[in-house]
Amino acid sequence: MKKNAKIYVAGHQGLVGSSIIRCLRSLGYANIITKTHDELDLTRQEPTEHFFLKERPEYVFLAAAKVGGILANMRYPAEFIYQNIAISCNVIHAAYLSGTLNLLNLGSSCIYPRSAPQPIKEEYLLSGELEPTNEPYAIAKIAALKMCRYYNAQHGTNYISLMPTNLYGMNDHFNLETSHVLPSLIRKFHLAKLLRTKNVSGLRSDIEREPLGFGVDDTIDIHSLDSIASVLSGLGITDSSIMLWGSGEVRREFLHVDELASACVYIMDKYHWSDIGEIINIGSGNDLTINEIATIVKGIVGFEGEISNDYTKPDGMIRKLVDNSRIQSLGWKPSISLEEGIRITYAWYLSR
Repeated sequence: MKKNAKIYVAGHQGLVGSSIIRCLRSLGYANIITKTHDELDLTRQEPTEHFFLKERPEYVFLAAAKVGGILANMRYPAEFIYQNIAISCNVIHAAYLSGTLNLLNLGSSCIYPRSAPQPIKEEYLLSGELEPTNEPYAIAKIAALKMCRYYNAQHGTNYISLMPTNLYGMNDHFNLETSHVLPSLIRKFHLAKLLRTKNVSGLRSDIEREPLGFGVDDTIDIHSLDSIASVLSGLGITDSSIMLWGSGEVRREFLHVDELASACVYIMDKYHWSDIGEIINIGSGNDLTINEIATIVKGIVGFEGEISNDYTKPDGMIRKLVDNSRIQSLGWKPSISLEEGIRITYAWYLSR
């Protein structure tokens, strides 16, 4: 990509999009287009096509999506499938109509079958049944990557799909109802630590800054430690323990979002889809159990209580480790360890 190339980052305020923006700017790319959701609703076809035909970006990073953890996926399945399919269809087709030849589509490792061999290779796609707890989101992401493939085949475009593993980092969502597992853990241990030290001002500041979710925010007297403690206890957070969803024995792989951003820019700058295949995995190459990850977060946050498990809650896939040998063969590999990444993320969370 030339430094003055016109680049559109869809979803620039989210976890992935904001990281791509930081990466591009650090490398000297300055002609970057962004639109907030209020300025452009990508689920609506006509405004999306009008925007693309007016701006005609040369490169598009499609990072806009409705995302969330197991609970959000199970509670809002219609929203997950509709919004994500609509965004992908509108952006990919509008990019083609406006002459954009280079587009990078961000997917998710949840597209793979729940019983796929580990580590998961790209060719395992559609080889078995999906994990039910995130099926609506997975189907939308599979539709997007297939759309990229068929536009390449029919129209000669260069639309590439990257499938990252579980992500975390700056600008993540920490609402306990809708967040992914790692930001949820960070916030739970942080709140438990504040409870343990009876830091009412810290608890008040945290809850005012970001909703807890589950419809409990209107029930809290944020000036009363007893009121806050009572509400948090209902969410499995006390001054002596944290309750984790599920057995805690399922294994997960995590990648700091800045690593993904560097991979996105690297691939967009150097490769054509015909050289790397229909999709390409992006991962750290290592996984741990949720209990092991929780123990790491507990130590970094500095919470001195216990960890317990709610076995009545679903685990999701037993294991989800992607094979990232293809991206490494292209000259890219991750460098941020999980411990370092969590420390960076927690420091950012505190700095807000």
